[in-house]
Amino acid sequence: MNNDARDILVWDLPVRLGHWLMVAGFALAWITGEADDWRLAHAVCGSFVLGIVLFRIPWGLVGSRYARFADFVRGPSAAWAYLRSLPGPAPMHTTGHNPAGAYAIVALLGLALAAGGTGWLAYREIGGEWLEELHEGLAVTMLAVAGIHVAGVAVGSLVHGENLVRAMLTGRKAGPADAAIPGARPAAAVLMVLVAAAV
Repeated sequence: MNNDARDILVWDLPVRLGHWLMVAGFALAWITGEADDWRLAHAVCGSFVLGIVLFRIPWGLVGSRYARFADFVRGPSAAWAYLRSLPGPAPMHTTGHNPAGAYAIVALLGLALAAGGTGWLAYREIGGEWLEELHEGLAVTMLAVAGIHVAGVAVGSLVHGENLVRAMLTGRKAGPADAAIPGARPAAAVLMVLVAAAV
């Protein structure tokens, strides 16, 4: 890590709030997934997660610097170079998301979109049993990718000596002073919640 690095604002409020709302929504959807009495609650939680994703994808194109996919989504060689550097004496540090973590983020967004879409169809009894099984398979895959993501956060926190969970709560992370984003974008976060509630 650069010796000139300091605590700067990196992740805006839509990224942070969207992250934790997805965690909560997915957890509640998972818990209520097998109980017929909780079918409506399951659908509401899943729809809310779908709404967050439907906001997050365009936000990944027009949002603040580190929210944009163009900032952190790289090719496999960049992800592999990052992973190879971790056990070494100078692990590669990124101000925003690292190129290996980018794959988990993109996978989680894609899986949430697919699980939400198939869940919506299944709730309306469109598609039959095969669609319900596909929905369940997507949810299980999403849980597995989330587990890999959590493991990556733990390794990254240890290797870089920074609390990435705290960073996703506060938005602040180590980086050069001139790399900070100018603001948290609270109005966009309100819009995101409204979109998710509407879905």
